[in-house]
Amino acid sequence: MGRAFEFRKARKMKRWSAMSKAFTRIGKDIVMAVKEGGPDPDSNSRLRAVIQNAKAVNMPKDNIERAIKRASDKNQGDYKEVVFEGYAPHGIAVLVETATDNNTRTVANVRSYFNKCDGSLGTSGSVVFMFDRTCNFRINAEGLDPEEIELEFIDYGAEEVFADDDGILIYAPFENFGTIQAELESRSIEILSSGFERIPQVTKKLSTEQAEEVEKLLEKLEEDDDVQNVYHTMEESTDE
Repeated sequence: MGRAFEFRKARKMKRWSAMSKAFTRIGKDIVMAVKEGGPDPDSNSRLRAVIQNAKAVNMPKDNIERAIKRASDKNQGDYKEVVFEGYAPHGIAVLVETATDNNTRTVANVRSYFNKCDGSLGTSGSVVFMFDRTCNFRINAEGLDPEEIELEFIDYGAEEVFADDDGILIYAPFENFGTIQAELESRSIEILSSGFERIPQVTKKLSTEQAEEVEKLLEKLEEDDDVQNVYHTMEESTDE
């Protein structure tokens, strides 16, 4: 198995555990998708992907429809995607993806978390090069062979394909998202969820005490309503 498999296994039980937080994140994704391509999922591939993700976290259909309606309102503000880069204690690189309607507030909050946890907020480009930006798709495994899917989708950019209890996962470079989405849909393969992740190229192993110091910063960041995703270079346990 490759890096994507190990990354997914390590993060599986640790992130997006709070349902309300997941709904908040999905709601912002819906607003950004509608503002970008309109409220019709049939003609808006980004919105189709977000709706799939909403269903994957059991977001009620009524909530999804209300979010799309709100996003279509001209008075609904838009969210700007902003990435922050910095270091946690012990030289751990941290990359924070946010979606904000108030950049001043978000910058102040993120900086305060780094400062309070003995970290340092860096400049743009300071750590992003340490992560590979990838896209991923989880598809319904019924009637499909992961090895055949991998062979068939190499031509569309797939780099790693593996199965777990919830389906088949396809990982590819970020820029191949649209191509793979279109091919899966053309074959009527059910997409259960999809998204983007930043996989660290190299990770660093810390002692239990050191890891706890880093986790304090990660938890503060992930609890912030403006934060969508947090990535880091600390080696995480892959124990189930």
